Amino acid sequence: TLAEALPVEDQAAATRLLEHPPLPTAVFAFNDRCALGFIDVAIRAGVRIPQDVSVIGFDDSPLAGLAHVDLTTVGQDTAQLAELAVSRAVERIDTTSGRVDLVCEPKLVVRSSTAAPR
Repeated sequence: TLAEALPVEDQAAATRLLEHPPLPTAVFAFNDRCALGFIDVAIRAGVRIPQDVSVIGFDDSPLAGLAHVDLTTVGQDTAQLAELAVSRAVERIDTTSGRVDLVCEPKLVVRSSTAAPR
């Protein structure tokens, strides 16, 4: 099952969260796989997604965009991240430059696992 995507402790936490009202308005998971595991636990508990609880993942993995999953998620430009990481590593090798903060803007990919707050 998709719930197996969650570690046992997280499955138990998701179950406890859903069995003790009030339900949260939304759950923002560590990654898409954990979000899908939470959705599986929620559906088995009779909780409707997104009518009862909105769910958002992180990664914008290919699985999130499948028609039967349709998970709202936060995506990142992985090519840009890789390019920045490599250029920064080369720069650190070539110089003694200090710490630099680089920011890649994430993007919200809205799909059908979220709704307006109830």
